[in-house]
Amino acid sequence: MSNYYLNRRKFLQGSAVLGAGLVAPTIFSRAASAYTNEPGKGSVVLGFNVPQSGPYADEGADELRAYKLAVKHLNGEGDGGMLGTFSSQMLKGTGILGRKVEYVTGDTQTKSDAARASARAMIEKDGAIMITGGSSSGVAVAVQSLCQDAGVIFMAGLTHSNDTTGKDKKANGFRHFFNAYMSAAALAPVLSEHYGNDRKAYHLTADYTWGWTQEQSMIAATEELGWETVNTVRTPLSATDFSSYIAPVTNSGADVLILNHYGSNMVNSLTNAVQFGLREKMVNGKQFEIVVPLYSRLMARGAGDNVKGIFGSTNWHWSLQDEGSKAFVASYGKEYGQPPSQAAHTCYVQTLLYADAAERAGSFNPCAIAEALEGFEFDGLGNGKTLYRADDHQCFKDVLVVRGKENPTSEFDLLEVVNVTSADKVTYDPNHPMFAGGSLGKCNSGA
Repeated sequence: MSNYYLNRRKFLQGSAVLGAGLVAPTIFSRAASAYTNEPGKGSVVLGFNVPQSGPYADEGADELRAYKLAVKHLNGEGDGGMLGTFSSQMLKGTGILGRKVEYVTGDTQTKSDAARASARAMIEKDGAIMITGGSSSGVAVAVQSLCQDAGVIFMAGLTHSNDTTGKDKKANGFRHFFNAYMSAAALAPVLSEHYGNDRKAYHLTADYTWGWTQEQSMIAATEELGWETVNTVRTPLSATDFSSYIAPVTNSGADVLILNHYGSNMVNSLTNAVQFGLREKMVNGKQFEIVVPLYSRLMARGAGDNVKGIFGSTNWHWSLQDEGSKAFVASYGKEYGQPPSQAAHTCYVQTLLYADAAERAGSFNPCAIAEALEGFEFDGLGNGKTLYRADDHQCFKDVLVVRGKENPTSEFDLLEVVNVTSADKVTYDPNHPMFAGGSLGKCNSGA
């Protein structure tokens, strides 16, 4: 019996029929194997689950480009990219543990249910032994939980909510991307320096796990400076016109608007704010300011001139001059004719980190790979020295504060790095209140 049909039979046997052809979520298992989807001797399949539609589709397209490039490099094609700068030096361009790397893709649609369904299909039907991707923390939390039950490793893509490695952390899940707490911790000193400590802030917030924790983190960091929070308003992820949310800001007494939005949400809300003339207003004797806590080059390109002078944070930027970043930018540019985004960088790096962990463990067993990643310290992948903390599977590294360039030289040269916040300034205790309430639990191999 094939792996697919064996998996499928056990899936159906372990599910409760709900009617109308629906089945309840189930715990995946494969008692006949040492672990879920043990690969053969010829190849290994990775699952790339990205938003190919929805408000984060631009990020998803760049993620997928990076995943494909990582596969080429792992298989010994192209110039090798970061394989040559990665401090581990276990990856030789011979696949993973001698197997050629293959991949399947799915569309998360920036929806948790769709993301779970596509990840499930990759595991059951395609035999994927690792799932990675996503640009929404709601998606990441949902797929991470699925992978925990399935007994496969989840290498999170772009997910910024504190909850991903906080209350919703899982032993089978790992995040290289930074989080909302880190953004706020890095931004606060810069905002204090440029805008002072006597400010009144109005928050517009994407109404899901990332927006909630980004708002919470920014409020805590800015109120510690002395800022007052005037109002917090939640906005649906599906929104495209934010005019009705911007209008009340003008009469609120706030002199700063904090846009806890990402992707096309941020592009549209910032555009609406500029159209309402907020950036020209004087309030409380101060110039009105806008802050975008989480930035990306793709968002900056979408917003155009509206980003000029606006502060935010980012996980990585293509202008960095370390050897790893330069190698990745050159390789990606040669392949696609443009510099990579932070989403592309994160997804490329996560793929290499998984492959490296398998090589160091000498096994595809998810729990052996998890053990190899826990507490792993590395360099050469574009963020300086980095630690994958064992307590919560969160990476700790330097965080970049950026600002929209006043005089960009090209459509890609839109953000400038104004401060590099060292990792020690954004590191927190694993039991910090913003990350409390969850438990890693035990790794699940699917056996």
